[in-house]
Amino acid sequence: MKIFYRYLLLVLPVFAACSHSFLELYPETTLNEGNFYSSEEEYILLANGCYVPMRNYEKINHWVIAEIPSDNASYQDKRDDGGTWPRRVIDQFLASSSNDNYSNFWNQSYQGIRRCNKLIEELDKSTVTWGEGIRERTTGEGHFLRALYYFNLVRQFGGVPLVLTPVNSQDAIQIKRSSEDAIYEQIIADLTTAADYLARAEGVAENGRASHAAALSLLGKVYLTLHRYDKVLNTLEPVLSSPRHGLLDNYAALFNPAAKDYRETIFAVQYADASVELANRFIFLFAPWSSGGAVTQRPNININGSGSGWNQPTRDLIDAFEEGDLRKEASIAYWHGKDSDGEIRDIPYCNKYKPPVSAPDDRCSDNLPVLRYSDVLLMYAEALNELGRTSEAIPYVFQVRERAGLRQPLDGYDQTRLQALIAKERQVEFCFENQRWYDLKRTGKALEVLAGHGVREKALRPWLNDQAFDMQPYKLLAPIPVEQIVLNKIEQNEGY
Repeated sequence: MKIFYRYLLLVLPVFAACSHSFLELYPETTLNEGNFYSSEEEYILLANGCYVPMRNYEKINHWVIAEIPSDNASYQDKRDDGGTWPRRVIDQFLASSSNDNYSNFWNQSYQGIRRCNKLIEELDKSTVTWGEGIRERTTGEGHFLRALYYFNLVRQFGGVPLVLTPVNSQDAIQIKRSSEDAIYEQIIADLTTAADYLARAEGVAENGRASHAAALSLLGKVYLTLHRYDKVLNTLEPVLSSPRHGLLDNYAALFNPAAKDYRETIFAVQYADASVELANRFIFLFAPWSSGGAVTQRPNININGSGSGWNQPTRDLIDAFEEGDLRKEASIAYWHGKDSDGEIRDIPYCNKYKPPVSAPDDRCSDNLPVLRYSDVLLMYAEALNELGRTSEAIPYVFQVRERAGLRQPLDGYDQTRLQALIAKERQVEFCFENQRWYDLKRTGKALEVLAGHGVREKALRPWLNDQAFDMQPYKLLAPIPVEQIVLNKIEQNEGY
């Protein structure tokens, strides 16, 4: 495939840990594909480099294709700005295979997979002397990250090319799509391997890296996606009993970049404001474009354009919060000012991601949660409920609600009612964390929920064309990027 093999001839950028923390990653270009890896430190550098493409696509593309299509998020109108179109059409289910958000996500994913493949291959033939647990941790990281890259790919595109070893350009172009089943079985194999290795590396665990709990939590999510509910329970039980993880008392504390959480947060994509490459710009993307520096707290940064006003909370999401839910204020804030139509009103925006803590410009250091302990609780409850064990599931849901200030007993819930409550809890608990779109798809609720959502959105924007929000079953999968169709002869998803 053109996109993922073209990097094979380039220098591999890797990121070295500073002397104190894995979180402070700085770019190095001294290691490349031709090097002989002769020390433990060089293998750690290779592992660090496996995280980098994910860091890049999470801050630019993944929220566009995993949150914006859901009923949680939309955008602040700026109809005279053509730069809004590539993201706007994804919100309205009008995207085509030429949309850069999908191609960039595809490219970065396969760059990450290529790096993981290189790491795993080099570890298999390594003869270096290792410190206790480091080889196990590094091997676990390679398998965990490869599984996560493929999990996001298969949930977006369905079957994709399955590449498990480093390949040259001539071989790569011959690789076609594998089935969804084949991709999922490889993901399960990788996560099973990762969990085994990472269990033996607990003594060298570091904040920000893949861990035993992360591998089990992601594997549980994969089984939940496949409706293998017994396996969900068996896989997640060790995480629930781990002393390392649990709910924070204060939901808002999860999103404090000045005091990053590693107790409830089992795995997150790491950011730092030390450089543009390491930072994200979430608040500058998500603040109302008409707010100047009032929300970002950086009036020297002009956000008056198509680059801002994204991930705007929808009325559907705002209404999903119950009265007294402490998560609402932590997730959604309002700026009072001029909107796109010139009217002064309270404009909602995503409040989970904050202005820069120390950088003088638009560099932000908020981590992006991927797996949290509350996710494990709700996944476990969902599996119990789907197995007809509703009374056993209720306490796990109640833990999440109680932390949110919702302490009324969950009496009288049957399987159907609890199923709906869990779906609503996931919607509000994980809003703006790139989960809602995938949840709607795996539960079979996407077509129903998004049809109603589209009606409400078009009522708010009567100028939209008739095709906007015309949700069809084929749109549950994203279009394969056009360059993959043209250059590598990969089959397009039906309907595009």
